[in-house]
Amino acid sequence: MAGRVTELAAELASTVSRPWTVMEVCGGQTHAILRWGLDQLLPPGLRLIHGPGCPVCVTPAERLDAALALAARPEVILCSYGDMLRVPGSAAGAAGADPVAATDLLGARAAGGDVRLLTSPLEAMALAQAAPDREVVFLAVGFETTAPATALLLRQARALGLANLSVLLAHVRVAPAMEALLLEPANQVQGFLAAGHVGAVMGTAELGQLVERHRVPVVVTGFEPADVMAGLLRLVQLLEAGTPALANAYGRVVRAQGNGVAQALLQEVFVVTDQPWRGLGPIAGGGFALAPAYRHFDALGRLGAPVVGPEPAAASPCISGRILQGRALPAECPAFGRACTPEHPLGAPMVSSEGACAAYYRYRRQAV
Repeated sequence: MAGRVTELAAELASTVSRPWTVMEVCGGQTHAILRWGLDQLLPPGLRLIHGPGCPVCVTPAERLDAALALAARPEVILCSYGDMLRVPGSAAGAAGADPVAATDLLGARAAGGDVRLLTSPLEAMALAQAAPDREVVFLAVGFETTAPATALLLRQARALGLANLSVLLAHVRVAPAMEALLLEPANQVQGFLAAGHVGAVMGTAELGQLVERHRVPVVVTGFEPADVMAGLLRLVQLLEAGTPALANAYGRVVRAQGNGVAQALLQEVFVVTDQPWRGLGPIAGGGFALAPAYRHFDALGRLGAPVVGPEPAAASPCISGRILQGRALPAECPAFGRACTPEHPLGAPMVSSEGACAAYYRYRRQAV
């Protein structure tokens, strides 16, 4: 593996003839790049920036606020994936906020809320069956890769007639976010590395449409060091040739048509909707909502939890918004590794195992 990476790095160096700025939009790729030092193998002129590739990080604060409100209710069991328990809501650091109020789900659990960590959405169904006198709410987050599992949960819950299970939906769609970045006036991205796991589910059609609309090359690739380097090489080859095209450098996993069964499940349970992304703002077509036949599973509609917008925040050195947009690197944040650590995060990218700040903290902290 190391020999192949070295070969690809040498080929990259011989291919690059002018400056290029490219972005990966997958937290797994970000961590591979930092863990294996791939960015340090890149030739001068090839600049790699990290995009909003962490679904936990881009979950909007108002969804966290709604989850916190639900978790405070004695009849509710609030459950989600482990990374979500430490993501701060909008009240974290807000001016005038109640100092004893929970600002994340871990704090809500410490305050007495029944907050559970799940490894699979189907565990929420088992909880609902085991506690028919409680309201089980699943905070559902993730890209198109985890959305089918939530859809399967809801399909099975509907078949069983479960009346005490609902979801707080925060699934997001990657291609619209890539387009939103390209539409920014300050956009610097000249090419994208796309996430192989999303491509495995959704195929490549949306990415091809993105290429046609914006004339920017996109290469789908994987997560091993050689996969990332091979994807970068193919992307640079397209850039150097002036060819805005879609390429699949992860053919052993990704097919053009994607996973038809998973796509059919998504189409049955969800509809595409506009969605706010934390750090990016509202994105047209950026998420999923429940389809009409499944809207009775909406936690907000069923339980009437308030949706609160972000409160005015106190001055903070955290620049997580710029980091999620690829406009800054984590080490450029004045709080990185000092006021902001995984134990005391100021922003979502320091919390998640896929967050860029968490990757830099784990692999590059000594450079700060």
